[in-house]
Amino acid sequence: MELWITLSIAAAAFQTLRFMLQKHLSMGALSAGGATLARFFYSAPFIMVLALGYLGIRGAGVPDYMPLFWVYAGIGGLAQILATWCVVALFAERNFAVGITFKKTEVIQTAVVGLVILGDRISLPAVGAIVLGLVGVLLLSDTPGLQGRWWRRLGSRATVLGLASGAFFAISAVGYRGATLEIASDDPLLRAALALCVVTLLQAAGLSLWLMWREPGQLGQVIAARRTAVWMGLTGMAGSLCWFTAFTLENAALVFAVGQVEVIFSLFAAVLFFGERITAREGLGIALISLSVIAVVAFR
Repeated sequence: MELWITLSIAAAAFQTLRFMLQKHLSMGALSAGGATLARFFYSAPFIMVLALGYLGIRGAGVPDYMPLFWVYAGIGGLAQILATWCVVALFAERNFAVGITFKKTEVIQTAVVGLVILGDRISLPAVGAIVLGLVGVLLLSDTPGLQGRWWRRLGSRATVLGLASGAFFAISAVGYRGATLEIASDDPLLRAALALCVVTLLQAAGLSLWLMWREPGQLGQVIAARRTAVWMGLTGMAGSLCWFTAFTLENAALVFAVGQVEVIFSLFAAVLFFGERITAREGLGIALISLSVIAVVAFR
């Protein structure tokens, strides 16, 4: 098995654990913004230690950052904040497994962003696979209690948040891949660690200032929730490091495609930890999206 595939599967597992903790916090002590900050706030120390420690082990100095690094890193970091915020808000609208599946439209949207930004071509069979995934999204867009025609379901808060999170994650993935490739080093782990360190520090500082302005008191709540949030930071760091390293080795859309195993992990989490039930309609939607991802990889 190629290294980037192993890293993608590991990243999906860590990310599922992190979203479980994030959902728990967002349903209690923290707002959506506070739960989003906790993910970056408690990841930053772990990532700094990891990056500095790896530099020390290699016995080398910090490599050069090309000018475009800061553009890619800034856009990717902001997009990830917005994407994570959307996912946390989505948990209040849908159950855990369906919320994660909505987020996983990032695979399809990353292929589109890659086409626009990087000029990556998509074959006709792959387009058919994308359409299949959209059918799955339509099945999942039926918010309980919402009456009316299908276009009203498409405009529901759950659908908008899910699709928005996928779009922002797609932008962040392309941005992060670009950022890692702008570091002058042949070591993929070093590039990933240094890029992740810079991005996470910027995210934690920027979002802290935002919440101090817009949601006074939330920063204190984030600190008070440290016994749970620190584990979210640790799993977030592990997952992000796996994603970043995989991005240095392979196209972001393919990395996210393999990461679709997160849908399966989230199903186990929904049933075993949150006591939720998946309806037949939701199960079919999840199956179609998963099938579309497999087809996208097969016919890329």
